[in-house]
Amino acid sequence: MVKRGLDITLSAALLLLLAPLMLAIALAVKLSSYGPVLHLSPRVGRDNRIFTMLKFRTMRVDTPQVATHLLENPDRFLTPAGGFLRRTSFDELPQLLNVLRGEMSLVGPRPALYNQRDLINLRTVRGIHRLTPGLTGWAQINGRDQLAIPVKVALEEQYLQRRSNLFDLRILLFTIASVSRRSEVSH
Repeated sequence: MVKRGLDITLSAALLLLLAPLMLAIALAVKLSSYGPVLHLSPRVGRDNRIFTMLKFRTMRVDTPQVATHLLENPDRFLTPAGGFLRRTSFDELPQLLNVLRGEMSLVGPRPALYNQRDLINLRTVRGIHRLTPGLTGWAQINGRDQLAIPVKVALEEQYLQRRSNLFDLRILLFTIASVSRRSEVSH
């Protein structure tokens, strides 16, 4: 209950604080490429229920719906603003609305794409599917895009066992440091 209260308070405050930046990003996305400002991504949430995760669109509208690392030459699908938005993680800011709506938490395992069956199945076996997915998580700050699925799930299982408000705060602080250094973002 405390975690949900913090999620609501922090996401609402961040949405207000970051509204001018988000407006500027939305304008940049709209003016630099054809298509909608937001990418509506079907993701797997708590208890393996599908929800729509919001992101600023960084890829062309004709990009296949697969994990970026599965694309051959993913950079060719990037919009003019897409590379910058991904390097800075600004494309993730609309997910604060997902947090406010309760579909996500500030901290938890990153939500899988609906078609990442290997990840979803392993998470289900390990009980990680019972967690609300997060904007950031223990696996995110320990390797992000570079982690193999078994390693990612092992880190998420550690989070499941160790989770607490203090641990979440630690993860949030590490995330801020990592994003500000723009480290470990491969796409």
